[in-house]
Amino acid sequence: MSGPRFRHDEAVDFLVIGVGAAGGVMVKELSAAGYSVVGLEQGPYLRENDYSHDEIKYYFRPGLTNDPKTQPMLYRRGEKDPFKPFKAVEYGRQVGGGSVHFTGNYWRFHESDFHERSLFGEIPGTGFADWPIRYADLEPYYAKAERELGVSGLSGANPFEAPRSGPYPLPPMPAKSSGVLFERAAKKLGLHPYPAPVAILSQPYRGRPACSNCGMCEAFGCEMRAKSSTLVSVIPEAEKTGRCEIRPGSYVRKIEVDARGRAAGAIYYDASRREIFQRAKVVVVCANGAETPRLLLMSKSNRFPQGLANSNGLVGKYLMWDLGCFTCGLFEHPLNEYKGIQVTRLIHDYYRADPKRGFYGGGGIDARFDFQPASFALDGLPPDVPKWGAEYKKALATYFTHTMGLLSHATSLAMEKNRVELDPDVKDAWGLPAMRVTYDAHPDDMKSLAWLQDREAEILDAAGARKIWRMPIDDYGTNRHLMGTCRMGTDPKQSVVNAFGRTHDAPNLFLVDGSNFVTSARQQPTATIQALAYRTAEHLAGAARRGELG
Repeated sequence: MSGPRFRHDEAVDFLVIGVGAAGGVMVKELSAAGYSVVGLEQGPYLRENDYSHDEIKYYFRPGLTNDPKTQPMLYRRGEKDPFKPFKAVEYGRQVGGGSVHFTGNYWRFHESDFHERSLFGEIPGTGFADWPIRYADLEPYYAKAERELGVSGLSGANPFEAPRSGPYPLPPMPAKSSGVLFERAAKKLGLHPYPAPVAILSQPYRGRPACSNCGMCEAFGCEMRAKSSTLVSVIPEAEKTGRCEIRPGSYVRKIEVDARGRAAGAIYYDASRREIFQRAKVVVVCANGAETPRLLLMSKSNRFPQGLANSNGLVGKYLMWDLGCFTCGLFEHPLNEYKGIQVTRLIHDYYRADPKRGFYGGGGIDARFDFQPASFALDGLPPDVPKWGAEYKKALATYFTHTMGLLSHATSLAMEKNRVELDPDVKDAWGLPAMRVTYDAHPDDMKSLAWLQDREAEILDAAGARKIWRMPIDDYGTNRHLMGTCRMGTDPKQSVVNAFGRTHDAPNLFLVDGSNFVTSARQQPTATIQALAYRTAEHLAGAARRGELG
């Protein structure tokens, strides 16, 4: 850590809560624009020497994510079900957030994703709505994110992609075995496979080395600095300005407001559990689609008795997350998919919703291998394989090196009943209310998943798989793409923030993360989250210069 040390009792220009995918962009852009910035991050500040290739630590234990032992949460599917302890949502808990350990998929949304309500009409049981912005509003910021962070891809290769103002800054990553087989099979079926755009360096870029294809990518931190996390790309640039201070180990419990109802700063516990109040002129919350609403709900006051920015009661509602389906195939020859990054080829042929299917939804399908040895041994084998003994070991030795999978990234419709709220009884290690989550998928989402899984099986069959098996689609598991709990819109009665993330209730409080999303598109929200962050940061810097935030 380097940079200035600001006084707690002196109001900094911007206080950013959560220094992850969005927060990392915000601290860099705002400090580079000449403003004093403090970034509060509940997790540690790790470096590449702190990472390891320990599968148990990162796959089975919360090495880089929220720990339910200190931050318990509860989950239920339906209103009549009891809440039970379960890690329903997972997020990165360190400086850089989820960008440190994510797979690196970096899709832009399609043009239609921002106005699907106008295209398809009402969907019963949902809050299906258009965004208050369009793709053209975000395109310059998608391009800036790709350049500033370092994204590898091939522009023009996806015939379904929206218009681009320029190419990717780096060429695509080389195809893995799964990518080659997937590409051949997809073309055989008349589909349009293309190189996956990823926030991973295929060549040295801005002083960082290229990916070494070690295979320890998803769920792991990158000791090569080749994964384009905010930790290694923009946060160091923020600190070099001399106007940005990052405070790890800072667990925020409340955003305070003044007598006028404006955000005045935040109360947090430091690494020694001391309570500190940091004053600020503007507060920007980038804590993710689950922790952002939780913090707002905890920030009750006489002025905001239901929670900050929650006068309409919508904070925490319309939760969307990463619904998908997975199908595996066994092949004759070794694929050795444990090497390299997770994804090198995908298709968007089935991305757009088609009313002829009889339901709303669609998805992108990519070829990958989502396992390490222990996780594959426990969860990757087909159900007819023995679970113990000599035959189990023989099967494991064969399947691990001869298997690839296809993953569909599908829709998650926004429904008011799906939500994040505070539990009245369970507390976390700091004595604060635990998060509880209610989520069940819309019937159209489940129909879409079943339809996409059939497409996966078709592609694997065309690729020459000797055996195909499907993973269950009704077991949601732990979810990471957290969207929609503080949705944006023009009507203060129907949304929490405006098109720039500014809360309708508090003019100097901004929310910038997946909670802003109105629809889920087809998952892979990181590119859109970061494009929104660049756009909002530009807006904030301009508004501050004009004196519109004071």
